Amino acid sequence: MAYKDILLTLTSYPDPTPTSITEDAVAIAATFGAHLAAIACEVYVEIPGRFLSGSMANIPGIIAGEVEKSRNSAKAMLAAFDNAANKAGILRESYLEKCPTFAVPDLLVDHARLRDLTIVPAPENYDQWYAEAVIFGSGRPTLVLPETARKRGFELGTVAVAWDFSRAAARAVSDALPLLEKARKVRIVTVTNEKKLDNKHSAEALAKNLARHGIDVVLDKVDADGRSIGEVLEAYTVSHQVDVLVMGAYGNSRWREFILGGATKRLLSKPPLPILFSH
Repeated sequence: MAYKDILLTLTSYPDPTPTSITEDAVAIAATFGAHLAAIACEVYVEIPGRFLSGSMANIPGIIAGEVEKSRNSAKAMLAAFDNAANKAGILRESYLEKCPTFAVPDLLVDHARLRDLTIVPAPENYDQWYAEAVIFGSGRPTLVLPETARKRGFELGTVAVAWDFSRAAARAVSDALPLLEKARKVRIVTVTNEKKLDNKHSAEALAKNLARHGIDVVLDKVDADGRSIGEVLEAYTVSHQVDVLVMGAYGNSRWREFILGGATKRLLSKPPLPILFSH
């Protein structure tokens, strides 16, 4: 398996995705020799006619202004993407779509299902609805990149795998193999004394499996000591200078509301580093 076809989702509203995300995505595609497609949506808001007729405010004018803002942001982001991709010499294409705000997640999922990996930015100041939709709806791995400023760009120095013997964790390891093979160092971390673990197959057995792929790993066990798994993993990535965290995503959706597992919710709400989620 290799990442040869990658999708980058760009958010045009309410705030545009920063250029640092595009630069990271281009660097990732170059690392894997992959084709990179970028998608941005010109969004508009639908308001019931009865509200418009009873309102004294210039609602149509306000909406038109917000649509123009979204359109300009989308075009500017795609232009910046084309420029960065051209400089890096990677194969690329871009899509400018138009749809109401509520339809954006489904649109992104449709595109993500046809890619090896989808890169989704995580804005700092609002929820991660788009990321959640792609993670749980695409059936493909999703790399979430935080929009918060980082000391350096995307690197594959140390990659950590959150391992709890579960199906989701096993799927995440499989989906992350191209990352693990490129990383300079791979660590497998298991959080103990937080929940009951299936000890029939140990982290040592996983290490043997990865060794057959030419991947040497360091095994770590961390006692939860009363903390949640999300708290433990966040502290672990800082103390070990982890560049990318790999983990299974726990949760399901019902009536467009996601019910997330504790660690998934904590790390997705404000990711401290790039995280590859797999569901």
